[in-house]
Amino acid sequence: MGQEVTITGDNFEAEVLQADTPVLVDFWADWCGPCKMIAPAVAELADDYAGRVKVGKVNVDDAGDLAMKFSVVSIPTLLLFKDGSVVDQQVGAVPKAKIEGMFKELVS
Repeated sequence: MGQEVTITGDNFEAEVLQADTPVLVDFWADWCGPCKMIAPAVAELADDYAGRVKVGKVNVDDAGDLAMKFSVVSIPTLLLFKDGSVVDQQVGAVPKAKIEGMFKELVS
């Protein structure tokens, strides 16, 4: 069973930059309606790709430093990291298939 990892400034390097799989990072906030709309799809993808893609959640209210570091100005923002670098990005409430398309070819 896959699970989403809470990403903070303290564990970002270990969980994202040093990960041996692609990492999908969801920048979100409790008060963000579109974030809540895509949350079920993100959770399903965490399960569907368990062991092949890590899914992390960054609450921008708790980790504003990470949001600033990656120029996240609108949420939800999804960043895909591979080998420590951002390789793809989606902003806004996008369909599950579009989120999955960010990394599907990397792990198929």
